[in-house]
Amino acid sequence: MTAAVVCTEQDVLMALSTVTDPELDEPITDLGFVRSVALDDAGVTVHLRLPTAFCSPNFAYLMASDALDALRVIEDIREVRVLLDDHHDSDKINAGLAADAGYVGTFGSEAQESLHELRRTFLSKAHSAAMERCVEVHLKTTDVGVNEIYRLTLGDLAPGKAKAALLRRRIGIGLSLCPASRVFVDDDGKRIPPESVPMRLRFAKSVRISMEGNAHFCRGLLATRYADSESVGATPRITDLRTRSPR
Repeated sequence: MTAAVVCTEQDVLMALSTVTDPELDEPITDLGFVRSVALDDAGVTVHLRLPTAFCSPNFAYLMASDALDALRVIEDIREVRVLLDDHHDSDKINAGLAADAGYVGTFGSEAQESLHELRRTFLSKAHSAAMERCVEVHLKTTDVGVNEIYRLTLGDLAPGKAKAALLRRRIGIGLSLCPASRVFVDDDGKRIPPESVPMRLRFAKSVRISMEGNAHFCRGLLATRYADSESVGATPRITDLRTRSPR
């Protein structure tokens, strides 16, 4: 009889789809950052890629580490190997991942903060951008003025993509999802004083515009960098090398 194959290509892709770019709030599978997936009798090997060889090493490590953690949750997946291709720190990052050395163990004295602090930094920026998007939508679709934003609650926001993204970001940094919770808060959930709201809103807008610009720039760079690749779009190359005994 044929041995049951528990881990499928779909299992791997579904796990990887839970890994999001920490700023863009999009899965790495949609962004084209997953280059290939290879299944064999020992386990699975995933190759990742980024728009340039000089993408921030801390971001590159965070993405690869999150992919490794997501894959290890799959039942009976066996050995998991995640490799980052074509990056100036690929060798260092890949060695650190293989040894489970952690972020600080991988970069040593070059690591300016722990992985937890790094993740918090990215999530905080993403929260600011998501918060500003929701506020701008609310300002445009209601008669509420900027001087009233400090009263805005989650329950006041209309359902939609912007609100869903904000709720995900609040979960990421540990903020309440209670409908009565204030929308415009700092990363610790503390309310912004009314007199400080306009300035903080401008700052959040600058963060959001910067992130969106970077997203557009990165997509263009990725498409250009791998224009001659057999896997140009978001769909990774899938290879299944597992042996199967005949029935």
